[in-house]
Amino acid sequence: MSDSDYGAYDREADHAFPDERLHAILDRIADDDEVQALLAAQNVNPVTRLGFNDHGPKHVEIVTDRALSLYDLLKRADVPFSGAADHGLAAADEAVIIGLAATLHDVGHIVHRTDHAHWSVPLAADILDRILPSFYGTAECVCIKAETLHAIVCHHADSVPLTEEAGVMRVADGLDMERGRSRAPYESGGRGINTVSSRAIEHVRLFAGEQVPVRVEIEMTSAAGVYQVDTLLKRKLEGSGLEDYIRIVAVNVGSGSDPIVERIEL
Repeated sequence: MSDSDYGAYDREADHAFPDERLHAILDRIADDDEVQALLAAQNVNPVTRLGFNDHGPKHVEIVTDRALSLYDLLKRADVPFSGAADHGLAAADEAVIIGLAATLHDVGHIVHRTDHAHWSVPLAADILDRILPSFYGTAECVCIKAETLHAIVCHHADSVPLTEEAGVMRVADGLDMERGRSRAPYESGGRGINTVSSRAIEHVRLFAGEQVPVRVEIEMTSAAGVYQVDTLLKRKLEGSGLEDYIRIVAVNVGSGSDPIVERIEL
């Protein structure tokens, strides 16, 4: 495999899977007033009230982008996916499940930060019941909904993914760690470990790997970024079912920074 940069998902590009339906569904969601209102409202509890990192529309955009890029790299390496296949759905529906889960995984924050993955399930279910019938028959709607909700509830560490689609969702959520995500709490005076460590992450990039299908490269400007990599992202990768397919390399690139941590590999 080549080590070509795969840092951004482009729905118009030549990907390893047909994405016409995925494209149409994501466009429909982008034009849906209720979904967009939810994505904005879900930032109030974690950011405004608790001072955590961003969980709003920008977080959703980044997670969706990285989830679909990660999925594409895995498919190009012929990694098997079971979520859609176990229901007899088309291979193209794997990306639909991932795209929907990535978009709706954090809507439960409008209820509470605590157990938000579980609160997301009924809220996302209502949206899926409204949107999916425009694209699928009844039986397909049930299966797509089931797998999307499974991926949503498994994005947090207390639920084990049972499908590769859910594993992709879980890992992709942890890949949104760059410094821009901590801008709001930092500017409000927040100096918690999540904020400080996120400020130390300069870039996150996905590549096609050599020994494994995916290589994730993370650039840190100080050792503070270790918390994001060795605690948060490591927790997402472990138990995802994708551990054998992903290699994570984090490098401290800070000029004149302390040499306590120069490189981490997972």
